[in-house]
Amino acid sequence: MKLYALLISSFILLLTLGGCNSSPVTARATGFAYEIVVTMDRTVWDAEAGRSVKDDLESAIPGLPQPEAAFKITYVTPADFNGLLTYVRNILILKIDNSTYTKVSLSYENDRWTQGQVVLTMTAPDQESIIEFMKSGDQNRIAKFFTNIEMNRAATLVGKNYSDIVMENVKSRFDIMLSVPTDITYTRNAEDFFWASNNANTGRTDIIVYTFPYTDPNTFTEQYLIAKRDSILKENLPGSFPDSYMATESRWISYTPVTIRGKYCGVLRGLWKMVGDMMGGPFVSHVRLDEVNNRVIVVEGFVYAPETNKRNYIRRIEAALYTLRLPGEFDQPAAAPLAVTEREAAK
Repeated sequence: MKLYALLISSFILLLTLGGCNSSPVTARATGFAYEIVVTMDRTVWDAEAGRSVKDDLESAIPGLPQPEAAFKITYVTPADFNGLLTYVRNILILKIDNSTYTKVSLSYENDRWTQGQVVLTMTAPDQESIIEFMKSGDQNRIAKFFTNIEMNRAATLVGKNYSDIVMENVKSRFDIMLSVPTDITYTRNAEDFFWASNNANTGRTDIIVYTFPYTDPNTFTEQYLIAKRDSILKENLPGSFPDSYMATESRWISYTPVTIRGKYCGVLRGLWKMVGDMMGGPFVSHVRLDEVNNRVIVVEGFVYAPETNKRNYIRRIEAALYTLRLPGEFDQPAAAPLAVTEREAAK
């Protein structure tokens, strides 16, 4: 049933995006974000080696109130991997042959059968080496590889087609550039604080921007940033009831330093709650130092989507954070790409 549904959606997208030109060279890749086609021998897929790959791709993504799989998988045998399935945007191919391969290797190709497609090929001499490879190194490495691919796609798209209202506000008030989805148009300003939302009934997505002077080298730590976040949001994002306000949910927080545009960026990820109310959901913040103005810039996206999956909502707004450009970076491309080499998947 899942394979049939994917074929139908792929066919519809081909008709929509490919027009009258059916050439795979010019047609756009089909499928939806965070969906992937996996092909390997059935005996491997049903064994521990295949389960280790499946577990990687279906690993729970961090920072959500309920577990949600990183990717939706469509499995097909090599014999059935043809036609419309070769047009899907994310493809993983596993080949095992002890006469050809001596160790596990990864390689990827862009636009192999159609534009906008990434095909990751894993080769190995036997199933045991696959099992050992998946147990060693970084956890969920294949899911992270394709997640970076999808983040780059989304950031590139929003960098070209973005909310003019938000861009004009952040440029005039903070002298920064930030591209967010076009449906985010409801805004509110305060001193050193900006809020915008799509105000949707389902899948509400908000963006906030705030700044504060850089005076303490301990600023870029989890404890400092959570305390600063809570104090600023309590003042600027009150709830619907008296004495209600937004705060950080302490039961799960992650802080990860990354490099964006060649500079340090702190990524704070976790859950928010409304004190004095029943609202809550996931958030992700990018925290960067504006060296020109000696200030800290925080851009954050958060989602309120009760009783529905939140994966694609939070990842869509997270991708927009990679379009942040500080003074001195305005001539750079809107999207700051994440690493997508096979070396990243092999770590």
